[in-house]
Amino acid sequence: MEEGASQAVSGAITSLDITVLVLYFLVVIAIGVWVSRRTESGEDLFLAGRTLTWGVVGFSLFASNISSTTLIGLTGAAYTTGIATSAYEWMAGIPLIALAFIFAPLFFKAKVTTIPEWLERRFDRRARLYFSGVTIVLTVIVDTAGGLYAGGVVVKTFFPGIPIWQTCVALGIFAGLYTAGGGLKAVVYTDVLQAVVLILGCAAMTFILFGQMGFSWEQVKASMPDPDHLRLVQPLSDETLPWTGLFFGVPLLGFWYWVTNQYIVQRVLGARDLREAQRGAILGGFLKIIPMFIMVLPGAMAITVVPDLSNADMVFPTITTTVLPAGLTGLVLAGLVAAIMSSVDSTLNSSSTLIGHDFLDVGKREEREQRRIGQITTLVLMVIAVVWAPFIADMGGLWDYLQQMFSVLVPPVVAIFVLGALWTRGTNSAAFITLWGGHLIAIGVFILTQVGIWPIHFTANVGLMTAVSCAIFVIVSLNTSHDEDEEVEGATWTPDMATMALSDDAPIWANVKIWAWLLAASMLAILVLFW
Repeated sequence: MEEGASQAVSGAITSLDITVLVLYFLVVIAIGVWVSRRTESGEDLFLAGRTLTWGVVGFSLFASNISSTTLIGLTGAAYTTGIATSAYEWMAGIPLIALAFIFAPLFFKAKVTTIPEWLERRFDRRARLYFSGVTIVLTVIVDTAGGLYAGGVVVKTFFPGIPIWQTCVALGIFAGLYTAGGGLKAVVYTDVLQAVVLILGCAAMTFILFGQMGFSWEQVKASMPDPDHLRLVQPLSDETLPWTGLFFGVPLLGFWYWVTNQYIVQRVLGARDLREAQRGAILGGFLKIIPMFIMVLPGAMAITVVPDLSNADMVFPTITTTVLPAGLTGLVLAGLVAAIMSSVDSTLNSSSTLIGHDFLDVGKREEREQRRIGQITTLVLMVIAVVWAPFIADMGGLWDYLQQMFSVLVPPVVAIFVLGALWTRGTNSAAFITLWGGHLIAIGVFILTQVGIWPIHFTANVGLMTAVSCAIFVIVSLNTSHDEDEEVEGATWTPDMATMALSDDAPIWANVKIWAWLLAASMLAILVLFW
């Protein structure tokens, strides 16, 4: 069935679809060239000259997060196990609200270029370099290389004659060159295009698919293999996402991703001012609700259109070529490629920024030298990712373990960021000990989980290990003191920071506090509707 489905998918690609795809690439090239000719300084390269407006920030947050693995994974999971895993998407608003009102004010007040830089302001250089190093390694070998490999697999599904390694090389070079040339500004402006293409293509697919079911939600529910397929809250025994992981794991994983992850937060740091950053973060939260309806539910509805697929990875390609007419298939395929590149270009640019500012201290160099170092670093990282990506195919189940390793990384990071921002008593020694100590404990739990000794689901482990990391931080802080050069007061959050960029007389449509409440209400409504 899998081979037949693959042949059907590749046979459905028409010359019109290829034309649409080529036109998309030409537009991306034009944007990259146009922006690169206007990129002169290191700040232009790393933070887009701090000129981004809220719309660009919000759409870029959305596009950089949606990868090919997200598209394929969301639809495949909805097809096979149900919609529970969509929580990673629509619950993103929780950490984005925290980013807007707690951490963005802290980052802007400190005028940081990298997230680890704030750790040095709040604690010391040890915490900064430790966190930056871990982030760079995982970003390059997991996010960048993984994105390239997943892109290669997806492209091979549509075009079986193209080897995966050739796709990895082509996508890596293409994304790497315009990222090196135009930096963050090239990344975010291509992200806006990619987000629009992605949303329009997937929305069209959803509309047509829903139309085939008579636009009847009752018919959709009746077509599900079991009643739990359209439920978000699953029992404790669920292997995909138990309720403990939903409530105590997903929000914390989201906090790490949306608040402390350089390749996501970098576009927020590039905002023109704090107000634009806050509005952009809230817009990003609203956009993250969309995949629930244009990526997840179509995967569930696909059961009636293609009922016998044995490989979940074939769900999205199959419904794309089955449901959509010629031309529109090309648009969705362009959106799929866009998702690949938006993740790759974002990870390359952020890793280059971390190396340049956290390890090479380029901020003290001349502007042209900053730009040159950033470009060289981006290209070197691109080569590493391109070389590493094809080997992922030989790693088998180990690659799945690497994905779960993020649950090891997250708990100590959440602990030191949250407690460091909100509790002035926290010390620099506590931060460093919590990082390496928490990671050692979490790695031990991870190993016990893999050998079957520790029965708790890895998403629930995140909540448990975060509690352990917080305990370590508090205990060490209470038994140590601040260093004389530690700037605690200026690096910790106070309530007035949340609204210092807001105006009480702003019209309703521009009041970010009201939009934040609406975002929270929207997430609660989704939880209630699909409980």
